[in-house]
Amino acid sequence: MSLKIAVVDDNEIDREYVSALVKSWAEGRENDVKLVTFPSAEAFLFEYEDDKGWDFLLLDIEMAEMNGVELAKTVRRDNEVVQMVFITGFPDFVAEGYDVSALHYLMKPVSPEKLEGVLDKGYAALQKNEKQLLVTFDRNTELVPLRRINYIEAQKQYVLIHTQNGEYRMKASLGDVEGQLDEYFFKCQRSFVVNLREVLRINPDHVVLKNGDQVPISRGMAQTIGKEIIRLF
Repeated sequence: MSLKIAVVDDNEIDREYVSALVKSWAEGRENDVKLVTFPSAEAFLFEYEDDKGWDFLLLDIEMAEMNGVELAKTVRRDNEVVQMVFITGFPDFVAEGYDVSALHYLMKPVSPEKLEGVLDKGYAALQKNEKQLLVTFDRNTELVPLRRINYIEAQKQYVLIHTQNGEYRMKASLGDVEGQLDEYFFKCQRSFVVNLREVLRINPDHVVLKNGDQVPISRGMAQTIGKEIIRLF
């Protein structure tokens, strides 16, 4: 399971220290982790506008302007899945953490053992809640998280599943696969289904995804896709 983790802290020393602990945890568990650090809540929210696919947010509470609790409340309005961990030197905000279903509070200086335990707990919760697609290819079988799929393309008696970690070619019809997807997938053309989470821009004859891929859409479909994205997000 690939993970995206954000560390948000306006103290550079604390930010780098927590990041090092997260990297050590990922290596020890052999987890594929994309770790990004942010010096403020505002910096994270700027990134979050274009990419809501985060798994963990490790948030300092006491930050200039917007604090960690306010950031958590903003994110939680439309994201019930992301695991939030507050890291602070002050216990005063503990009660507010329950309002955003925080996974845990950790006091500074953070204990490596405690952080590892919290990340293990959050990882187990993500695995339990994550909807996945069973993909069979080259005599292998793999569970691919739906949110990691960019789009799916029909190729005669096969489907080509384009994911953030590579491509899978599976013998199946597009219709068979569609029945296993969630509401964020949209059939934008006879041979293509796109993950609306990944759409960055809509053009008259194609959509552009966050990774730069272009997926063709049927004539007159642009407005429909736009309305569906507004409905979902």
